[in-house]
Amino acid sequence: MNKAELIADVAERIGDSKQKGEEAVNAVFEAITAALKRGDEVRLPSFGVFVVSRTKERKARNPQTNEEVVVPAANRPKFRAGKALKETLN
Repeated sequence: MNKAELIADVAERIGDSKQKGEEAVNAVFEAITAALKRGDEVRLPSFGVFVVSRTKERKARNPQTNEEVVVPAANRPKFRAGKALKETLN
């Protein structure tokens, strides 16, 4: 499912136009992104948790040139599925 399909599905579920569905989907994405930027966790019971993980600077190797490169430290988003979501899928 891509974003357009998600918007259409949300619009159908809320019984409104695709424009309202797009507004709802974008608002959720923006809220999750803003919380993660602040360093907060986003806990959605029965669905999962979005968290920010800090990675350390490390050395890696370019496989084409065999040259060593430095991968800078960064914040990475992670998602941990909740128990109910896992059970629904199995």
